[in-house]
Amino acid sequence: MAYEVEIKRNPAIRFALLAIGWLSVALGVIGIFLPVLPTTPFLLLAAACFVRSSRRFYLWLVLHPRLGPWIRDYLEGQGLPRKAKVYALGLMWSSIALSCYLVPLPWARAFMLTSAVLVSLYILKQKTRR
Repeated sequence: MAYEVEIKRNPAIRFALLAIGWLSVALGVIGIFLPVLPTTPFLLLAAACFVRSSRRFYLWLVLHPRLGPWIRDYLEGQGLPRKAKVYALGLMWSSIALSCYLVPLPWARAFMLTSAVLVSLYILKQKTRR
């Protein structure tokens, strides 16, 4: 399993991954209560950071009684909740639209729009869990 990999990282990289992981956990928890903020993408980002920086925190997150099911469902191929898909796509496209409005460079706009389309296709391709 992924959490059995021995972690040998530069301390600065490990610290950065831990910081991003805990920030993502905080945003994910806030997203449970705040309908504008998606929960699942932040918890998945936290799990990805923790699996590369701290086995203990990764196990804590994945086995957590409230937060763990969000991650385990995705990792086990059960898909993402419909709410998570809608929020992720809505926020992503809102931020891309604002960025395209603010950035006048055509190549930057093309890059942002291409990235958004690819991420959208990936999200939509995932199974939808009610």
